[in-house]
Amino acid sequence: MELLRKWLGHPEDIYNLLRFKMGGYRTVMPRMDTVSGGGCAGGEMRFAVAAVCPASQALPSKGLLFFFSPPRHAVCIFYLVLRALDTVEDDMSIPLDVKVPMLHEFHSYLYQPDWKYTESKEKDRQVLEDFPTISMEFRNLSKVYQDVISDICHKMGVGMAEFLEKKVDSEHEWDKYCHYVAGLVGIGLSRLFSASELEDSIVGQDTDLANSMGLFLQKTNIIRDYLEDQLEGREFWPREVWSRYAKKLSDLAKPENIDGAVQCLNELITNALHHVPDVLTYLSRLKNQSVFNFCAIPQVMAIATLAACYNNQQVFRGVVKIRKGQAVTLMMDATNIQAVKAIMYQYVEEIYQKIPSTDPSSNKTQQVISSIRAMSLPGSPMASRHHYSPIYLSCAMLLAALSWQYLSTLSKATEEYVQAGEN
Repeated sequence: MELLRKWLGHPEDIYNLLRFKMGGYRTVMPRMDTVSGGGCAGGEMRFAVAAVCPASQALPSKGLLFFFSPPRHAVCIFYLVLRALDTVEDDMSIPLDVKVPMLHEFHSYLYQPDWKYTESKEKDRQVLEDFPTISMEFRNLSKVYQDVISDICHKMGVGMAEFLEKKVDSEHEWDKYCHYVAGLVGIGLSRLFSASELEDSIVGQDTDLANSMGLFLQKTNIIRDYLEDQLEGREFWPREVWSRYAKKLSDLAKPENIDGAVQCLNELITNALHHVPDVLTYLSRLKNQSVFNFCAIPQVMAIATLAACYNNQQVFRGVVKIRKGQAVTLMMDATNIQAVKAIMYQYVEEIYQKIPSTDPSSNKTQQVISSIRAMSLPGSPMASRHHYSPIYLSCAMLLAALSWQYLSTLSKATEEYVQAGEN
């Protein structure tokens, strides 16, 4: 019955989940078995598809890797290389005197045909054990792609090593950490887009905008994942902010500290929102439809997640996620800049309506929302997505009552498509 109540509360989700399942996903995600030819030979390409996964929480779903043809193999290998690098960083069984040199030199392993690491204890250790396959495919890429991947891998490895024993203290260091683990991903992808000539050279050259794309995603996940990170002994919230509300970061999860915890949460969300104007400027420059979808979908997922988290005590008690129907709607709608602007406008308005008058960062939140409003144009894209006639709503609610068990199964089936986007 809980699932039924959820569907009745959002009848538009029923329609959009069905639309997505019945073929709407093809507008944003081609069938995986259509990937063939090009840079990776059959067996190696199948390995890449099976193994590819986000190199950081900021990366889009593996299905999105195959939006576009010319650089898709370069993007695929880029993700696999970063996944391998990230696995080294995450593996707590590797001593620091071994791990630090590995991170610094990892980019050089791309040119060593036999290099692999077989002692990892991480769940994704396959990418290290089968690294000769990845590095072979890397060396088969055009030199322009190799240069981008090697350069980003080198910079990321150095940055990861820097933060191995260093906590994020200031907001400046928070930006720096997010740059290393996500901003560099945005910069690398942008350079690949330009190198493939799918996009103009300015897309790859404007590293500030590309960096903001990664920072917005990474900060969103760090904010949302407070409790999960605490349970696993990780801390990514900047001390400069949380120390104004608690003596220890873990204290924010205590019921007696919930008011200060929510104020801290709101301040960090306000910080993340400052990247939205850069995100909109970046997306407005994209010309290729596939590249646009690839870049826009994670961004609209992020703004929806921030809207769900803002002023929400649940961030300190459990997991806050956007609904699956909401996620597939965003995936199908975020196909042009005007639609993305409308989506951004909608969710910052949701945040604006929830700003407490007593919140210490309320003025800053209102100011950044005003700047986003100035770049966003509410109108037909947003209205067309959210206007439903009474008759339609009645039919949708009836459909929910009659088919909620079927939709429960359907919800699980769509998990593959939206899970990474929610992350």
